Amino acid sequence: MSDIIIRRTHGRSLAEARASAEHMAAELNEEFDLAYSWNGNVMRFKRPGVSGNLSVDDREVALDIRLGFLLFALKPTIEREVHRFFDENFPI
Repeated sequence: MSDIIIRRTHGRSLAEARASAEHMAAELNEEFDLAYSWNGNVMRFKRPGVSGNLSVDDREVALDIRLGFLLFALKPTIEREVHRFFDENFPI
C-alpha cells in the first residue's frame, strides 16, 4: 500500500473550509466515482483501491489517502491531481 498525505493551512472560516471540502469531494465523486460521507468535520471516502479521509478545522485541511497495490503506479498522477484540487479549492 502507498499513502499520500497532504496538509494545507487556509485563511477561511470553518464553515467556508468545510464548504470548499464538500465542493472538492463532489468534483472527485463526479470524476472518479468516489463515495464519501461526513462524520463531524472529517470526510471519509472510498472506492475500489482507494480509501482515506479529509479533515478540516479553522486553520488547516488535512488529507490522508491510502492507495491499494494496483494504483501504486499511479501515485504521482493521483498526487498531482489532488494538489490541483487543493489549489482550486484551498488557494494559498
